[in-house]
Amino acid sequence: MEIKNLKKAAKRILSAIKKDERIVLFGDADLDGTTSVIILEEAIKNLGGRVSLCYFPDRGIEGYGLNENALKILSNYAPALLILLDCGIGNFKEVKVAKKMGFEVIIIEHHEVLAEVPQALVVNPKQKGDKYPFKFLATCGLSFKLTSILLGSKTGGGRVASKHLEQGFLELAALGTLADMMPQVEDNQIFIEKGLDSLPFTFRPGLQAFFKIFPQQNFSSRELAQKIISILQITDSKNHLTESYLVLSSQDTTQASQLLEKLSAKSSQRQQLIKELTSEITQKAAAISSPLIFEGGPEFPHVLTGAIASRICHKFKKPTFIFNTNQNLSKGSVRTPKGVNSVEALTKCSSLLEVYGGHPQASGFTVKAENLEKFKECLIEYFKKL
Repeated sequence: MEIKNLKKAAKRILSAIKKDERIVLFGDADLDGTTSVIILEEAIKNLGGRVSLCYFPDRGIEGYGLNENALKILSNYAPALLILLDCGIGNFKEVKVAKKMGFEVIIIEHHEVLAEVPQALVVNPKQKGDKYPFKFLATCGLSFKLTSILLGSKTGGGRVASKHLEQGFLELAALGTLADMMPQVEDNQIFIEKGLDSLPFTFRPGLQAFFKIFPQQNFSSRELAQKIISILQITDSKNHLTESYLVLSSQDTTQASQLLEKLSAKSSQRQQLIKELTSEITQKAAAISSPLIFEGGPEFPHVLTGAIASRICHKFKKPTFIFNTNQNLSKGSVRTPKGVNSVEALTKCSSLLEVYGGHPQASGFTVKAENLEKFKECLIEYFKKL
């Protein structure tokens, strides 16, 4: 059994490399998206291909996935092969616009497939007609499988990938899979075990820099991985590159260490803010009888809504919607208890939303300010019936 369209995607990328076409990689800004982009970028460059641009949307400004602001910038690179990593399955309108601009679009991701898929070559084990038995790969795992075909590992045939290159990709796949909290079984277990085994011997300067902060003799490989994830999972963007990308793709250990020191300080500040905002919501939620928790405002940074929602959901065992608001749009994150499908809830209220999607227990949404209260009412009705 093969993942649907995986070999087609590899064939199209190899054709782009051979013809020296421009290739643009567009990834989600979390660690799964970041590691997915790096894995594919390094594989393409190893084959002599031309990656003209790597782009991560600023979630606080652009939200999640392909968006109008990004398309304006990307238009300067058309025509090209545009590969969306860890996003795109809900970007129906944006993909159509990209195609009109002259992009050929490949979507590689693992979120819940909605009623249809965009007009693109889609690699997603959850799509209709995909017979691959394991449905819970992170996007970095899909990227690893794709590069195995591109570089010709044992399963790919043809070229033979460097062992060091493969180990480096496994390290990234392990970190991205753990960061996205995918089930640690089957394919994922292999990525995690092999990646963590390789981590102490990494050739990647960005990962070597962590060992200066967290000496290897003091931690197990899994503990090291979790400390790396805690710092790199949420980072700011600079010129549409995440700081986690800048660290992990760095070729200089000293440069990576300097950036890492700043990120470590930022991470501590963020953890404190998450703690304060979680405490604030906890007090409100304890005083209200409702089938869900629905809180937000301008004081909630969008990059932190997921972390806050996870803590609140875990504490109250209720569907939790935490969002940032501005004058026109509210962008938020959803976390639900086991057995409650957040994507189904969002789909039920989708007529009020601009963009939505994700996993059953972790998803996101964008809603116009004028529809925010209607959205809340729709959700309350849905969960009351549920």
